[in-house]
Amino acid sequence: MKLPYLPDYDGSSFFDFVSTHHPELALRSHGMATVHDQMPTVGPVTVPSATTVLALKYQQGVVIAGDRRATEGFQIADRRIEKVFKIDDWSAMAIAGAAGPCIEMAKLFQTELEHYEKLEGMPLSCEGKANKLGQMVKANLPMVFQGLVVMPLYVGYDLKRGEGRIFKYDITGGKYEESDYHAIGSGGKDARNTMREHFRRGLSEQDALKLALLSLYNAADDDVGTGGPDLIRGIYPTSKFVTAHGITDVSDDILRAVYDEMMTARRSRET
Repeated sequence: MKLPYLPDYDGSSFFDFVSTHHPELALRSHGMATVHDQMPTVGPVTVPSATTVLALKYQQGVVIAGDRRATEGFQIADRRIEKVFKIDDWSAMAIAGAAGPCIEMAKLFQTELEHYEKLEGMPLSCEGKANKLGQMVKANLPMVFQGLVVMPLYVGYDLKRGEGRIFKYDITGGKYEESDYHAIGSGGKDARNTMREHFRRGLSEQDALKLALLSLYNAADDDVGTGGPDLIRGIYPTSKFVTAHGITDVSDDILRAVYDEMMTARRSRET
């Protein structure tokens, strides 16, 4: 017996369900005209923005990392924001752009994959997950014109291929796979320059982590929107390993040890 307050919906996509029955919670790209009718054109709004995140492949999978700073104009809005999220057992997502919508998209993506797996009895493929995220980015397009840009970086371990994969997106939801590494955000170019110089295929897990942290450190050195390690407050980038064994968080103790080694090496070169 169908309960009277539940709508008639047979699909396995939670995102499509919300978009159809509660469009105010998940804007769709074809609703752009409605959005502009309801929201006066006042130019981009100023909201806290997440800045630099990156991912790079190594022997066992992918390391994904992001700094902890959120900016609002020329002010630091938050020093401890989380930009890297576990999505399911074999995938993670990092965000750059308007912090609020970015975090909401990560939460919705988590729910989408859980909902699909419960209804279908099996998880989506790595490619399918990447496609789903592209649909969500596309649905956010109307808000881009208000300055609420959401730019995700998605990584997953493909169990069929036996390898880690990295996907980037444009603001229209276009999906592109990177073969080795990528970085996005205000310091993305600086981080990519460091990875381009030092990356090599077949890195060990420890070397991949060191390169990820070095890339974020160099980005923070040149980009005011990217936060470097804060040794006084004990704030370090968020880092996760994505492998066939699942998602592993890198502890602050390990991050601190890597940065201590990095600082010691730099001081020795300067003296």
